Amino acid sequence: MKVLVLGNGGREHALVWKLRQSARVSKVYCAPGNGGIGDEAECLPVDLKSLASMVGLGERIRPDLTVVGPELALTLGVVDEFTRRGWPVFGPTKAAAQLEWSKGFAKEFLQRHRIPTAAYAICDSVEEVRAALPHFHLPVVVKADGLAAGKGVVIAASKEEAASVAAEMFSGKMVGAAGTRVVLEEFLKGDELSFLVLSDGERVAPLAAAQDHKRIGDGDTGPNTGGMGAYSTADIVDDKMRDWLVNHIAKPVVAGMKAEGAEYKGVLYCGLMMTARGPMVLEFNCRFGDPETQPILMRLESDLVDALEASIQGRVDEEDFEWSGDAAVCVVMASGGYPGSFEVGKNIVGLDAAAGMEGVKVFHAGTSKRGGEFYTAGGRVLGVSARAADLETAVGRAYGACEKIRFEGARYRKDIAGRALKR
Repeated sequence: MKVLVLGNGGREHALVWKLRQSARVSKVYCAPGNGGIGDEAECLPVDLKSLASMVGLGERIRPDLTVVGPELALTLGVVDEFTRRGWPVFGPTKAAAQLEWSKGFAKEFLQRHRIPTAAYAICDSVEEVRAALPHFHLPVVVKADGLAAGKGVVIAASKEEAASVAAEMFSGKMVGAAGTRVVLEEFLKGDELSFLVLSDGERVAPLAAAQDHKRIGDGDTGPNTGGMGAYSTADIVDDKMRDWLVNHIAKPVVAGMKAEGAEYKGVLYCGLMMTARGPMVLEFNCRFGDPETQPILMRLESDLVDALEASIQGRVDEEDFEWSGDAAVCVVMASGGYPGSFEVGKNIVGLDAAAGMEGVKVFHAGTSKRGGEFYTAGGRVLGVSARAADLETAVGRAYGACEKIRFEGARYRKDIAGRALKR
């Protein structure tokens, strides 16, 4: 079968890498892909901001399965259009993806269906923000309502800072159109957890859990990013907690969306905070996370194609997945200046040496390839990933690989999975 992956990041490289392992797959396309993906799939040009461009690509290649990577394509309704044409496509419809593209909708949905989440206020002006702030303890979380590539969240230490951040969001200078509405949210303490499930609109099957590291600096300091690293182990959540999350969060979300006329098929990424009051929903993503996908798929032993088809065809079952007991970790190597302004076009060396290490796989995110050489082409450049029998060894392998890779301005956190190792 021919498989098309839409996207150009580290998540899409991991999906291409895993899909190629299926005995059922004869050809993998990735559109538009990146420098590293081009070594494992045929990369085709497409404008991910244009629904017509994506539909036109589908018309040309007629894939047997399409996997949608980035959130913007879902927001534009690519799943709706591919489905209308009879092309099998994995992911939620535009209406279902509103769980991600509107934080305000997600918060109100959670409240309607009594799913645990932080206290919040939805504001349409700076005046409304100032009126709501007295109801929140400090620090307070300020979120842009729309899609902001993981950068529309600020933890404000004072009410003055919160109002200032909100004003910058409303102005469009900070996150563009994503900030036309702002959500204030109670700050929650605890450990974050990325809990992903596969849904067919009615049933759900949990994937391996992971933990992301969103801030740019060691010790969770500095601004939020799209994600600086993640790890996955068999014991992040025990069986009892996993069942609780399925029955009290994932299933109620899927059932609630169906009841509201927006059947949810695809991956549902529940971003949780494990607090002293119990698990609380921070956000939803309506696609595979990045960089969580990299370590999660490194632990997947079964055929990914079979599982994705089960979601499309309405026959999801937890038995669709077989997981390794090994640990896996991904360390993101980023351009200097990220998540602010940064330069591209820096030559990357040492990739072959890193890839030759035991248990290591380097996923490309923001790279291009010219004349056989790789160059930086984005903020998050590489997802240096490793798998091993235990987390400490996996972390050591990933950082050992990072030390072999060099490009001007390279930066990466040195404490991915650090808290887990201390425990």
